[in-house]
Amino acid sequence: MPGVHTTMKTDVNAIIAQMETGDQDTALAALQTYNKEKNQCFTFCKDEEAGRERLGELVLDFLNMELQPSCQLACLETVRILSRDKHCLEPFIIRSAMATLARHAGIAVATAEATHNQPGQGQDGEVEEQASEGEAEVDSESPDVEVIVEALKSICNILLHNTTGQVVAAELQLMNGVAERLKQCHDPKWNHEIRFFDLRLTFLLTALRVDVRAQLAQELHGISLLGNQLDATLCLCWPDTLETARAGMEGVPTEELPPLSRQQIERAMEILKILFNITFNTTRRKYDEEDAAEYRHLGAILRHCLMSCADGEERTEEFHSHTVNLLGNLPLPTLDVLLMPKVQHGSIEYMGVNMDAVNMLLGFMEKRVDRGNKVKETLLPSLNLLTESARIHRETRKFLRSKVLPPLRDVKKRPEVGGALRNKLVRLMTHIDTDVKTCAAEFLFVLCKESVSRFIKYTGYGNAAGLLAARGLLRGGRDSGIYSEDEDSETEEYREAKDSINPVTGVVEEEQPNPMEGMTEEQKEYEAMKLVNMLDKLSRNNLIQPMQLGMDGRMSEINEDDLQRLVHNPVLQPEDSPAVSDTEEGA
Repeated sequence: MPGVHTTMKTDVNAIIAQMETGDQDTALAALQTYNKEKNQCFTFCKDEEAGRERLGELVLDFLNMELQPSCQLACLETVRILSRDKHCLEPFIIRSAMATLARHAGIAVATAEATHNQPGQGQDGEVEEQASEGEAEVDSESPDVEVIVEALKSICNILLHNTTGQVVAAELQLMNGVAERLKQCHDPKWNHEIRFFDLRLTFLLTALRVDVRAQLAQELHGISLLGNQLDATLCLCWPDTLETARAGMEGVPTEELPPLSRQQIERAMEILKILFNITFNTTRRKYDEEDAAEYRHLGAILRHCLMSCADGEERTEEFHSHTVNLLGNLPLPTLDVLLMPKVQHGSIEYMGVNMDAVNMLLGFMEKRVDRGNKVKETLLPSLNLLTESARIHRETRKFLRSKVLPPLRDVKKRPEVGGALRNKLVRLMTHIDTDVKTCAAEFLFVLCKESVSRFIKYTGYGNAAGLLAARGLLRGGRDSGIYSEDEDSETEEYREAKDSINPVTGVVEEEQPNPMEGMTEEQKEYEAMKLVNMLDKLSRNNLIQPMQLGMDGRMSEINEDDLQRLVHNPVLQPEDSPAVSDTEEGA
């Protein structure tokens, strides 16, 4: 069974003995036996660590010799297997060893300095330095695909398990070598496996090394480089500026396009993950017109990703998830590319704009809400993306509002009760995770144009209080966002019931009997004092903290002076408490 250790049938010492003869045929036979037995082995016996390290050293010595192709491949297969063991990587993480593997992978940088031997590495460094200066190690016309793939897999294993290996890979400028091959995105001699493991290696380097991330983004023009790679992987053509189509299928409606192949999806997802790494914090950096054009070009490709599907719902959702994560990294003004395609037959049109991509994002977000598990990790990227898009793009906000906050008709059901998307999001506003409830509230608040009165209307004051308190808006009003004027959205049902709606719950409630009815004044005073004493006891035991609403709309602690003032002036005068203007109900 893969990944489960079984008793070793092959004696490592016997393999070592055959390798030490130096004879290629003997070594080949021994390694092929070892590789066949250990091909699916991912856990290793601790007792043989020293033997595996010695075997690794011998294999590397062979790889620095002139080898017949079958022996070269067998050596690299052995390195791939041995590099799965994070405890036995010493032979592979020295500079000369990494340079040897890079040479066989076809990504070595042709400078003597890149392979300069470090103190204590032994004589193999000298052999490698001579071998790599000419960089004739890979025939670019007819590359040995299997050799390149095995070397790439080995380097990926080393990077995944060892920080020293990561440092050495960065020093050897492996990213430069990979980038050179990534530029050849239309060259047929590089098959799927080579392209995939080039991308996997790039992902690991950018995920694990901040310096390589910056190098790829800036020096190697990573956004353009990987954008072209994604373009080629998806077989795109460009019928119009910032408008994509599948090559050979121009004019075919999106929903009728065949699913992308498994290989296309695998490579595309690696590219999306790398782009996420190198665009992280892009929204906080300054960018010029040239950068904006690059981001828009990438955004157009990402729109195509959103509208494409894989073979299977689970794979499609994973593909879309990586796309959404990356879209969230792009500068917000450049996301207007999501709305740029012309409205075609079958498109969702709103205000004359194509809303297919926005509708897809909304559906994706609702699926994540419905799933309910790992809400923070799975939901927030799409929810934040929709929130910020709605904040900056008027058409997007209006479309989302029409879908999420349609005019209220049922005023007898609490906002958090029901199966509509509004109900689901209002329920999230009281989620146990602070980030989740804040993002859900922020999304609805933006759809309400940051109008407090409208926000309360759709969510109820009780659900809205958390965000309003954080914004200093408990007294009402509107936040500082700049929004256009819309029409009044009140339905006849809402207008008729408006005066009877409980603002805290957001619904019309049945009239409740007065609990003090029939009490004498003395009984009322007794109950009031009992309540005061109970609250005082809770306060003194630090179980509750009495608060007051300040004139700035924020909550603050009540001290003794405040209590004295409240005793003498218990009722806030109308002129001190500005009412929420009904004019804010404009949509």
